[in-house]
Amino acid sequence: MQVEIWSDVVCPWCYIGKRRFEAALAQFAHRDQVEIVWRSFELDPHASRTSNESLNEVLAKKLGVSPARAAAMNAQVTALAAEEGLDYHLDQARHGNTFDAHRLIHLAETHGLQAAAKERLLRGYFTEGHAISDAEALTALGVEIGLPADEVRSVLSSDAYADDVRADERRAQQLGISGVPFYVIDGTYGISGAQPATAFLSALEQIWAEAHPSTPVAAGVTDAAACEDGSCTI
Repeated sequence: MQVEIWSDVVCPWCYIGKRRFEAALAQFAHRDQVEIVWRSFELDPHASRTSNESLNEVLAKKLGVSPARAAAMNAQVTALAAEEGLDYHLDQARHGNTFDAHRLIHLAETHGLQAAAKERLLRGYFTEGHAISDAEALTALGVEIGLPADEVRSVLSSDAYADDVRADERRAQQLGISGVPFYVIDGTYGISGAQPATAFLSALEQIWAEAHPSTPVAAGVTDAAACEDGSCTI
């Protein structure tokens, strides 16, 4: 079974969804036969590399709400993240373009470190306040997970893996994906949003049972519905 996950490294729901999916996978009897592939998605492809705006200001401008309302929304998502064991510090997060971060993740894939890169970049942005669009910050994070420093610098100073990022994004458009996180299982089944772990588990069990008819379907399995507020959109 292959699970492709479209997400962005500055999407708060994507990190929450990652933890919830991991919790579901830990309970899935066939987890050792599941391949996870991270796909690139930019929530703001036109974002500048650096910005002096706070996340509250960025969110307020994007949604057309007051800064106070944006702050309340960020506080709510921070509380939900904490329920999944994530320590968000959105007041320290440094907004910026994520294209190079996605290229780094593709580089990491060639070293068998894609999952490690995804996790490290998410933690670096949401918890530690790293500038996710800064080449030196990305290099340091890449080296930390085991990537060769010279190779990371070479990639970031070129257009390496740019086509891979754009290919992921084109496929997302073809699939009609406009918000993340978005999960595609075996190229056929789509799940939108940071679903509860129970919904992910039910979907995995049902899809596995359909592909392996001799496997009993778990009782009470239903199609996973999209979260009302569990995803980030372009």
